Amino acid sequence: MRFPEELLLLLHVDESGYFAPVPPWKMSFALAGGVLMELSLENRIDSDLDGIMLTDPTPTGDEMLDPVLDEIARSKQVHTPQYWVERIAQHGERIIDTAIDRLVSKGIFESDDGGFWSLSHKVTRTGRYPLVDGMAGEEIKNRIFRVLFDDEIPEPRDVAIIGLVHYCDGFRAMLDPEEYELAEAGIELYAGMDLVARAIALAVRSSRPLRRRSRLTKRIPQVSLLELLRARHARTGNLPALFAALAEKHGPVFELRVPFSKPLIFLAGPQINHWTNRHGRMYLRARDYFADFEKVYGAAGVLPSLDGADHFRLRKAMAPAYSDRRLADQADQLFGHARSYMAGWRVGDTFQAADLCRRMINGQISPLSVSVGSQDIFDDLMSYKERALTVHIMKLLPEFTLRTPAMKRRAKAIDTLLDRVQSVHTPAQRAGCPRNLADDLFSVNASDPQLLPESNLRFALSAALIASVYLGDAFSFTMYAMASRPEFHARIRSEADALFGNGDPAGRDFTPSAVDVTKRFVAECLRMYPIVPMSVRNVMNSCVVEGYEISVGSRVHIAQTAPHYMEDVFPDPWSFDIDRYKEPRNEHRDPGYAPYGVGTHRCLGFRWMELQLIMNLMMVAHYFTVEIHPPDYQLKFDPFPSMKPSKKLRFRIAEQVRELPA
Repeated sequence: MRFPEELLLLLHVDESGYFAPVPPWKMSFALAGGVLMELSLENRIDSDLDGIMLTDPTPTGDEMLDPVLDEIARSKQVHTPQYWVERIAQHGERIIDTAIDRLVSKGIFESDDGGFWSLSHKVTRTGRYPLVDGMAGEEIKNRIFRVLFDDEIPEPRDVAIIGLVHYCDGFRAMLDPEEYELAEAGIELYAGMDLVARAIALAVRSSRPLRRRSRLTKRIPQVSLLELLRARHARTGNLPALFAALAEKHGPVFELRVPFSKPLIFLAGPQINHWTNRHGRMYLRARDYFADFEKVYGAAGVLPSLDGADHFRLRKAMAPAYSDRRLADQADQLFGHARSYMAGWRVGDTFQAADLCRRMINGQISPLSVSVGSQDIFDDLMSYKERALTVHIMKLLPEFTLRTPAMKRRAKAIDTLLDRVQSVHTPAQRAGCPRNLADDLFSVNASDPQLLPESNLRFALSAALIASVYLGDAFSFTMYAMASRPEFHARIRSEADALFGNGDPAGRDFTPSAVDVTKRFVAECLRMYPIVPMSVRNVMNSCVVEGYEISVGSRVHIAQTAPHYMEDVFPDPWSFDIDRYKEPRNEHRDPGYAPYGVGTHRCLGFRWMELQLIMNLMMVAHYFTVEIHPPDYQLKFDPFPSMKPSKKLRFRIAEQVRELPA
């Protein structure tokens, strides 16, 4: 295990899913020092106070070390350790990415879909690391803390680690003040023993990153409102394609100049997605733009607005409720609800696409998630939520439009829903029933009322049904894609007939091989027609992104789906091609593929969503042939407050292939 990996393990905080909050520039210095220490142990360099000398240019075969070794070998002069620490620190992000990937591959870290990392169950249970040679290594915190608090004689490697952590202020971030005071003398003693660690100290003391940054960064390009309005994709409402075109012309960071308003900062591109996934948590937060919206529901600190450790804790607590396993266990109920809804379809009928799909999905999510029906209040819940988003998130309407008599009437649907859910979630009525989202919410509220207070349940329970809007709109896009491409309609039906031919399959029967075509078809629909094309965040710490400085307090709009229409990420992006998701292409593994968002707030239920889309699409194909109406319809988008097909899109039931079971 290399020094950068051990540094991250020592700084890791399992309660928050990330690392102790040390200044990023100091972390880069420490990582650079760790690489130099490794090269010294590999006998590639030698060092003294005057300089670092190359002793052997032979590559080590390690992707973390060899770029640095090559840079030292190409240098015409002998430079001091401080010089090389400062030089290598510029590659800090690459080093940390490599170190994290290795810790995951070794089974030491478990990666969460939101970009959090936890120690694996095996490590937390045994206190030892599984190493690649089959040997086990002792958990590093145990080693270091015995040196600092039990006066154990340290190994040379532990002395080096103490220096790395100390000079990036890691111990101050890890320990409470009393603990630090007890350990301070030992920390100072051991940190001063290592030459490279002292070079890190010099680099830290002599650096002024905040004062240097503005001179090193580029001016953010500006886009006029007129250019935006004239863009071809603005007329069709295709926001991912619009921001892809703007980013390819102006770069990954640009400002939109709007009259009588502050410039709007947009970030777009695969490198932006990667940066947000790995480093955004240090600079961006969600609560600022979401606060007014959650207040509409009488809530504060709900999952979408939480950041940091509280967000991680609540995300972990709610993960089972949003898992595909939970849905798979209720597959028989989903099939029954889907057939009940489709029973009203007759050959020749036409339906408004978004309304049909939203209601079909809500007819499943409502009973599966909260054990009650809600079709009678669904329109009110949806209308109120969309108005609140338009007022408080999109800022397109004034606040008084949420207080009109019609909106006040619709707001009452939230309390109606809460009353229904609470009336059926008593211990006696839930005995023997499969666990659902409402059960988990009530359990978290009972066990940790500060993390999930009762005042947040109105939002949390109604959000479960509002998810029907997003999932329903995604379903309408997949239905459109299937109905407009008869060859895929036939292939999806073939897979569905194989699964449903001898009766209803179990949830576990929806294996990757059994739904191969349908799964890749859904993935391509989510690429071409993402329902949430953009994320909004506020900058809490000034940062430099792709060479552009973004100051604290700025609001940024991250167009995470813009790469879906970038040629260098998805070749021929306007072509509907489900083979993108097969070996060896695997284009969805690029950070540019982001239909579920980026960063720590990536959709918690994306696996549930994918499975529910697959199940519903296959059921429709198994029983019906659906066509676009009118036949010459050209897809346009209604992009606000989220992406959905325009209201002109309709589906026509062209054929009923087989009878629905009674």
